[in-house]
Amino acid sequence: MNDPKISPTKRIALVAHDNQKDELLDWVEHNQELLSRHKLYATGTTGRVVHEQSGLEINRMQSGPLGGDQQIGAKISLGEIDFLIFFWDPLSPHPHDPDVMALLRMAVIWNIPLACNRSSADYIVTSPLMEGEYERAIPDFQTYVERLPARDTGPSLKE
Repeated sequence: MNDPKISPTKRIALVAHDNQKDELLDWVEHNQELLSRHKLYATGTTGRVVHEQSGLEINRMQSGPLGGDQQIGAKISLGEIDFLIFFWDPLSPHPHDPDVMALLRMAVIWNIPLACNRSSADYIVTSPLMEGEYERAIPDFQTYVERLPARDTGPSLKE
């Protein structure tokens, strides 16, 4: 279940396309002390390079093209990620663009803070809301879930 309360210890996902990894590494170095007080997640390669450069503890998923973007998106939908820092490269083609769009969609659907560049990441981590508990609004999707009548799908596998 998606809990609207974001605790003072944030669960932060870090993602960066290859052309943006150096920018993310520079940003992490600049914010290392702050980030060390939170629980960090990252896609595989990003997590490895951030850990190697900063020493920060990172919960690593698969590499983005191998399912890491989808793993982070799933964690967002389960309420296990509080915000997403995604240094995205919109000028280069990526074979896993559908996964990238799905990840961004999950952040928007579940109303978590999302930074796609250094400026927006700076705004998020310097916000007074970073220090305490925050209760975000979670959209009510009940109408969407109930939009179609239940159908008989035949015998279940349990029978």
